[in-house]
Amino acid sequence: MHTTLAQSKEPIDMTDTEADEAQDTPPFMYGMPSSVEFNKLRKRLLRQTRQAIEDFAMVKPGERWLVALSGGKDSYGLLAVLMDLQWRGLLPVELLACNLDQGQPNFPKHILPEYLDSIGVAHRIEYQDTYSVVTEKLPESSTYCSLCSRLRRGHLYRIAREEGCSSLVLGHHREDILETFFMNLFHGGRLAAMPPKLLNDEGDVMVLRPLSYCAETDLAKFAEAMKFPIIPCDLCGSQDGLQRNAMKAMLTDIENRMPGRKDTMIRALTNARPSHLLDRKLFDFAGLTRAG
Repeated sequence: MHTTLAQSKEPIDMTDTEADEAQDTPPFMYGMPSSVEFNKLRKRLLRQTRQAIEDFAMVKPGERWLVALSGGKDSYGLLAVLMDLQWRGLLPVELLACNLDQGQPNFPKHILPEYLDSIGVAHRIEYQDTYSVVTEKLPESSTYCSLCSRLRRGHLYRIAREEGCSSLVLGHHREDILETFFMNLFHGGRLAAMPPKLLNDEGDVMVLRPLSYCAETDLAKFAEAMKFPIIPCDLCGSQDGLQRNAMKAMLTDIENRMPGRKDTMIRALTNARPSHLLDRKLFDFAGLTRAG
């Protein structure tokens, strides 16, 4: 096992003009676009993230959060939005970014440490060869996501404990939640999605998903505008035929034909009516009687 821990550094030097323009800009967003469209996008992501944090009571002031950073657009966006809220005084917690290098071939180990150093973010990089475990236990025709995710999550829980973090913060967004809901509906025979707030089995680490209300398309536009150094996944991301891909295609088709349906679906998940479902454990149908 190899672990590195880096502390925050001063932001990179700027010209006088850049410094003047950056007075109202957090250091990690120097050089961001100044267009009206980008400002609207940034404010929308901030508003939706703050709403999720408030709706699901995610914050206890003074706690330390471990922010999982994979190198994908969603985790980069998560870290940037959380730091933006923190910079505005709206997120009274300490943030520690963490990348778990899982030993995938050709993984560019230098990208994340260099990027995090350049924007002055405290971080921990840890190497754990879960890639070999996954590829040894599963045939090439299998999908790796489930086992890979379980192994990764176990290490992140451990790191959270070691770093004194109360919560593990993940970059799952609106589409991830909806795709999970339909996978459970079509393949699992249950009504369940991806919770914005969850306590782990041991009861000592909270799992938080502050981007629960944020659209994947917004995060993709944000990542492109911010020029995040994206690292593609060449393990599960390279496999075809995943059930999640089918759910994604279905949701995209629905949204194209009926714009706004994804937001409606997310609202539906916050507005369950047990008496109008068929789960006898949630509603006492046997005890339902007429008056008089």
